[in-house]
Amino acid sequence: MAEFDTISKHLMHTHPLDFVRFSLDQDDVEVVEILDTEQPTVETRRTDSLVRVHIGGEEALVHHEFQTTDSTYPPMPRRMAGYIGRGLELHGLPIYSHVIYLRPDAGRADPGHYLQDRTGYRVVVQYRVIRLIEIDGERIFRMGHTGLLPFAPLMRPPAEMASAAWLRQCIHAAAELPLARSVKADFLAGLTLLSGLVYDSETIRNLSFQEGIMDIVRESSFAQYLTKQGIEQGIEQGIEQGIEQGIRESILEVLALRFDVDAAQQLAARIGAIDEVPRLKQLHRAAIQASSLPAFRDLLEATDGNEGPTRNQP
Repeated sequence: MAEFDTISKHLMHTHPLDFVRFSLDQDDVEVVEILDTEQPTVETRRTDSLVRVHIGGEEALVHHEFQTTDSTYPPMPRRMAGYIGRGLELHGLPIYSHVIYLRPDAGRADPGHYLQDRTGYRVVVQYRVIRLIEIDGERIFRMGHTGLLPFAPLMRPPAEMASAAWLRQCIHAAAELPLARSVKADFLAGLTLLSGLVYDSETIRNLSFQEGIMDIVRESSFAQYLTKQGIEQGIEQGIEQGIEQGIRESILEVLALRFDVDAAQQLAARIGAIDEVPRLKQLHRAAIQASSLPAFRDLLEATDGNEGPTRNQP
């Protein structure tokens, strides 16, 4: 899922030292630079994250791939062998490679290596498999890996703690971090969006409102990116398939994300009565670009007048 991949890579590139220390399980690491991950091949491939580091004074690369689900075409071991091989060819440095599985049910069958067992042609490429559900979530708090806090809701909660209570603790801890507002906005948005891989949307929404983070989440670059890219892509797919309901739901999702959930829902009936695809596309763009909810409502009323009565209108 592209949106979770984008969020994970952004957080990784914002807090590379935390990720490197966590995945290597050692502190004697210095981040030198984040490398361009496009690998020049006949078919261009891009790894999720490649960081040049010093480990105990030795220069090396640390590679992370974020996976929401299991990779089958091609299988993950073959993909990783390709990434590692091309990285070695291009950079000529030792590579510490990792796959981080986000969903609790993903990665169970990943062996952590690629093996070609042919006499005289044996090939073994090893990498580390990290399934977040197997990680002690409180370890992130104890070890001070602040950059991984948005991923904590996907990790194992403390014994006998209810999942909703664990999510609340994660949201509260992230909200209390002494970060610049723009950084905190991305941090909290990343946490709430990633939480959707485990928690239902109503639980996330209720806890976010209770912790008072929705306004700052709407300011995040994630919200803007997903509104303009991820949701737009879903709209286009819906149009191609003739699924008008998906377009309407996406318009309401944009309005709720940018402005206010309850106010957006008040417009649901009017938007639900529209069945002209061009008009729905126009309203979707307006939802993205409008300076305020009243401005969007004014445009909706104006198009009501221009377009004439729509389906189900009295």
